[in-house]
Amino acid sequence: MLNELVVWAMLGLILGVGISAGIGVFMYRNNVAGYKREAEAQSRLQMDSARAEQKDIILNARDEALRLRNEAEGQIREARVALSKQEERLQRKEENLDRKLEGLERRERQLQSRERQIEQLHQEAEHLHGQQRGELERISALSQEEARTIILQKVESESRDEAARRIREIERAATEEAEKRARKIIGLAIQRNASDYVAEITVSTVALPGEELKGRIIGREGRNIRAFEQISGVDIIVDDTPEAVTLSCHDPVRREVARIALLKLLKDGRIHPARIEEVILKTQQEIEQIMREEGERVAHEANVMGLHPDLIKLLGRLKYRTSYGQNVLQHSLECSLMAAHMAAELGANINVAKTAALLHDIGKAVDHEVQGPHALIGADIARRLGRSPTIVHAIAAHHNDEEPQSVEAFLVQAADAISGGRPGARRETIDLYIKRLEALETVATSFTGVQRAFAIQAGREVRIMVQPDSIDDLGSIHLARDVAKKIEESLQYPGQIKVTVVRETRAVDYAR
Repeated sequence: MLNELVVWAMLGLILGVGISAGIGVFMYRNNVAGYKREAEAQSRLQMDSARAEQKDIILNARDEALRLRNEAEGQIREARVALSKQEERLQRKEENLDRKLEGLERRERQLQSRERQIEQLHQEAEHLHGQQRGELERISALSQEEARTIILQKVESESRDEAARRIREIERAATEEAEKRARKIIGLAIQRNASDYVAEITVSTVALPGEELKGRIIGREGRNIRAFEQISGVDIIVDDTPEAVTLSCHDPVRREVARIALLKLLKDGRIHPARIEEVILKTQQEIEQIMREEGERVAHEANVMGLHPDLIKLLGRLKYRTSYGQNVLQHSLECSLMAAHMAAELGANINVAKTAALLHDIGKAVDHEVQGPHALIGADIARRLGRSPTIVHAIAAHHNDEEPQSVEAFLVQAADAISGGRPGARRETIDLYIKRLEALETVATSFTGVQRAFAIQAGREVRIMVQPDSIDDLGSIHLARDVAKKIEESLQYPGQIKVTVVRETRAVDYAR
């Protein structure tokens, strides 16, 4: 029984192993088939992807080849166009060269023809000259030497007349050129130093915070105002002008000291004789310092070095000096700069010109203390303080108190006239201005043949319209000279006045 069970167990085991092996083989075959199908599908996908990539590469390659072909064709077209243009230019140049060559050949033939004609004419002239000489000797019974002497005398006379005419033409051209250069030099000097002007007056007005301060300025029984006027040397005018008093003095420095001192007293509030004296003395010291600084500043700006300290101080005093409303210190600086520019253009001594122009009005700093023309006063001061004779002469001659003898003296005169005569530089009332213009027009219209006259350019030019049937061209020249002379004799004016005579002839006809 046990053996049967073992047998059956073995049979069962074998049967189980066989069934398991069959199932394993079946499953293995199924897996292998699945793997094969999957590999085939993947292979087909890869082949399809490769074919698509190949198509893309082929298309991209075709597009790139097409682009390169288009670019190459474009470059070839551009090269052909450039080559065509270059061929055209070369062809035009070749044509031009051919034309020029033909012209040169034609001109050479003409020159050869003219040379032959000239040679022929020269031979004919020699022949005629010999005949003429023989005929002259026969007619005049003169020898060749005698005839040569007569001819040379005639040629010499004609040459002298021709030389005189040429000299007059050269002098006229030189005069015109000199006038042009002078106008250019003066114009450049004015442009380089153009500046604004502010008219100044010789009376100072001090504004008061309140009307009651007038009483404090006057003081008890007038002791404050008397002390102020006595110490400062300035008159205080207390009138009906509301909240203001006026300071009057011919000395601009004293007037400025008084103005600043009065402002300090009003600001401090303590106004009594002792305080007035203290403030005025302190203000005088401050003004002295300001004048020295201003003199040094102006000398530095004008580039004039080595001035005596007293000259520096006198220059600073001109800060508070005016001439017809024009500040004299600013006027002196401007004159120095313009004189330096003009001297540089003319090749004159720049240092002499700018120094003399800076000091030309130095006499105005003390002309209220010293009698005489300010030009001579300034020249004497410059001489005593070590300036050279050329500078002293230029200062003395800037108003013709001495006759100018040097280029620098004339330059100082010109710079002074330009700075003082420019429109706006000096204050002038409208009434005096109008009267001066009317006087100029009256002088011009007083001559026979004058039709109209106009004073223009702020009275620096008179333009005269004459009757053409009464005055000819030569008469116009004489009229301009006569009018200028009468203006010089009868009127006073700064600078110079130009007289222009205009003679106009009109011819009118009608086409019918």
